[in-house]
Amino acid sequence: MDVSVRIAPLLNIAITAGQKILEIYHDSDFSQVVNFKDDDSPLTLADSASHEIIVAGLKEHFSNIPIISEEGKDIAYEERKDWNPFWLVDPLDGTKEFIKRNGQFTVNIALIHNHRPVVGVIYTPVTEELYYASQEGYASDVNAGTFKRESSAEPYPLSVRHQAENRVAVRSSSHASEEEEAVLNEYGVTESMARGSSLKFCMVAEGKADIYYRHGPTMEWDTAAGQAIVEGAGGKVLQGTGPELFTYNKESLRNGSFLVLPKS
Repeated sequence: MDVSVRIAPLLNIAITAGQKILEIYHDSDFSQVVNFKDDDSPLTLADSASHEIIVAGLKEHFSNIPIISEEGKDIAYEERKDWNPFWLVDPLDGTKEFIKRNGQFTVNIALIHNHRPVVGVIYTPVTEELYYASQEGYASDVNAGTFKRESSAEPYPLSVRHQAENRVAVRSSSHASEEEEAVLNEYGVTESMARGSSLKFCMVAEGKADIYYRHGPTMEWDTAAGQAIVEGAGGKVLQGTGPELFTYNKESLRNGSFLVLPKS
């Protein structure tokens, strides 16, 4: 099947979902309404509202492409294993950041084809920063690569930087590990910054950081859009510390550790 999509509807879907998230974020009656999923991770009203908007939008514009969303129903591997392509969605990445009210949460939408993220959109509702990327041949209305749009300004291309020494790492606002320290030391990191959600991928894509290593587990919807953004800007996402690239639609949707770097 033809897997070329239009980016413009995806951007509008992400922005609309983000605007709904902000309504809840700024409403004191609702912003702190938190339930918990089976794995004890928080689920806010904003997660659910964003999910509904994104799924409705994707079905309207891309009715022939199935969807996996963090807030959707569990889909058995036997049912989804041959999906190609499919959408992989995190309606509100950084729920903990939302609850902390630090603004570092995002809407993530990715298109997966042949187990790889080929289109990605990340929207930050609080700052109105929009990142989007596509591999060659997968978007019919924009050039291949990664772009950033700030509010209503014109978008501009992003590119990773190639820093040989004194590298800057971007790290999680909520997670840290001894293993992370060892990897960062190996790559000559002398400075670090903290960001929540998929914004860590974006920091590497726009050259504000050189490396991002995550030791603890994540889910496929946490990383897919970010990987598309990084790869479109000239970076790579490795399983563990490499050399294999990260892939998607595994039998278990849980990820192992990964390393984000510029391509050599």
